[in-house]
Amino acid sequence: MGADRGRSGLFRSSRTAVVLVCSAVVLAGCASMPDSGGVEHVDASPQEPQVQVFAVPPQKDASPSEIVEGFLEALTSDDPEFSTARKYLTEEASDRWEPERSTTVLADGPNADSTRTRTDPDGGGYLYALTGRMIATVDDEHAYRSEQGKYSSLVHLVRQDGDQWRIDVPPNGVVLAQSDFERLYLPVSKYFYASSSSPDGGEAPSTPAMVADPVYIRKRIDPVTEAVRSLLDGPTNWLDNVVSSRFSPGIALAKGTKSLAPDDQNHLKIPLNERANAVKPDRCAKMAAQLFFTLRDLTPAGIEQVELQRENGSKLCALDADQAEASAPNRSLSGADYQYFIDEKHRLVRMPKNGDEVEPVPGPLGNGDRQLRSAAVSRAEDRAAGVSNDGRSLYVGSLLSDERLEKTEIRSQAKQEKDRLTKPSWDGRGDLWVADRDPRDQRLLWLAQGGGEPVEVKVVGLDDARINAVRVSADGVRVALIVEQDGKTELKIGRVERQGTSEDPEVSVVELRPGAPQMEEVTAMSWAGGSRLVVVGKEAGGVQQLQYVQSDGSVLQDSALPALTGVTDIAASEDERLPMVARSEEDGIVRLPPGANWRPVVKDGTSPVYPG
Repeated sequence: MGADRGRSGLFRSSRTAVVLVCSAVVLAGCASMPDSGGVEHVDASPQEPQVQVFAVPPQKDASPSEIVEGFLEALTSDDPEFSTARKYLTEEASDRWEPERSTTVLADGPNADSTRTRTDPDGGGYLYALTGRMIATVDDEHAYRSEQGKYSSLVHLVRQDGDQWRIDVPPNGVVLAQSDFERLYLPVSKYFYASSSSPDGGEAPSTPAMVADPVYIRKRIDPVTEAVRSLLDGPTNWLDNVVSSRFSPGIALAKGTKSLAPDDQNHLKIPLNERANAVKPDRCAKMAAQLFFTLRDLTPAGIEQVELQRENGSKLCALDADQAEASAPNRSLSGADYQYFIDEKHRLVRMPKNGDEVEPVPGPLGNGDRQLRSAAVSRAEDRAAGVSNDGRSLYVGSLLSDERLEKTEIRSQAKQEKDRLTKPSWDGRGDLWVADRDPRDQRLLWLAQGGGEPVEVKVVGLDDARINAVRVSADGVRVALIVEQDGKTELKIGRVERQGTSEDPEVSVVELRPGAPQMEEVTAMSWAGGSRLVVVGKEAGGVQQLQYVQSDGSVLQDSALPALTGVTDIAASEDERLPMVARSEEDGIVRLPPGANWRPVVKDGTSPVYPG
């Protein structure tokens, strides 16, 4: 989340309330401990995962400023229950304070300014105003939400226990600088199943798509167990209406379960309470799949198998990696066979995922009879949609045969080409999306299974902004939009809700939220995983950059990609093993293999896409 790695804005004193300890893994690199002198604050870099921070309790006769500083520093420690931070509070305040309810992330703070008050008979208390520039909050569901603006909270101190200063009015929850949040918290995607409602009249898949629900948990406080508990608690509020869990309400970890860890074969056993004892095998397998995808990246060696157990320890079911992949249809389609783009003859062409040979696609979109300006390929790679070179019309054709090209009922009436149809997008359900940028009739359109009468999608909260780009996630539950308003282009992420009947379907996008709040100009974007996107844009006063972001608007650490000049379009696969493809004004179509740099493919080409 940005380049800032220092504690910012906090007043200093000769002592701090945290110490850093090097684990045995890196002990050889630790300097010898001095036998005199004070403890000094050391910034813990995210690149030093073995460094742990432990809180120090308040010293006797500590001043009010030392108490406030000590409390704020204790919030940055690896203390599971914040027990040391509570020692800076009065007993009554400690009972009221709920650090797990919220975490506030500040870019430049917390700063503290004090004012003497007259609230106690021993000469008055102290009131500290904590201030800073707010970036985000994390709520009691562990859900991250971008919150741009000023932060202000009051902290009050009184004398107690023999003239010792303590805080009787603490801030709500935990307040952290951005660098500390990055060090202490870990992004995790919980996985749920897309709801099966289908207004298009088509058959719902026997196994619904898996949907990633990003949350943040504390990195060093048993993240595996915390992630399991979070998954069992259900989806976050933002996704609750459109996903479901195969864990019934009331299913939880077996009583007495304290910590979960895989064995030496990377098998993880998870004991559940009595509510899970009678779960049927099919349902248990789907529960295990949710756990597998949620947990597989949380340990250094990964997870090879998840086993669910009854309360008495007997085996309920088990699922390995291959079985888990087979249970998620949208994930099995992520490993595309080809990458696609429009060549200099305005045809849809393709190249093997790890090869350089370029060839026209089979079927009517590759024969050059209909010139194209952009295209989208279905996730099964059996169909494609193309926008005509003038931007007015949308066509759909087969990639398996020379069937006749079908002209959809979508047609833009905009006078200027730049105001006509955007690049289309397929979701994992086989539905097709495109936006018409006509200033007189701006709209987002949806075609059930890529055909029939188009349905205008209601986008709640869009107001007068214009959609310049649309990309739907593989699960069909979320949509990424580049919207333009008042000369500013932003990335917005919305939730897709489907209602109505097959004869009268209703599709809407609701609760738009910022996808890249740190950027003031977004040029291009693509989904690059279950809860991850790659975004091309500029920060205020900055140059163009390529960066990974989470669908909740948070920025992944060390997420910047190799620089590339003049990027106008980008495409990524949900399978991170496949190269990214982009279009550069200087270099044409280029490709970025994992762990390498950008490599030119062809000079003349536009509109790179992966299936989706």
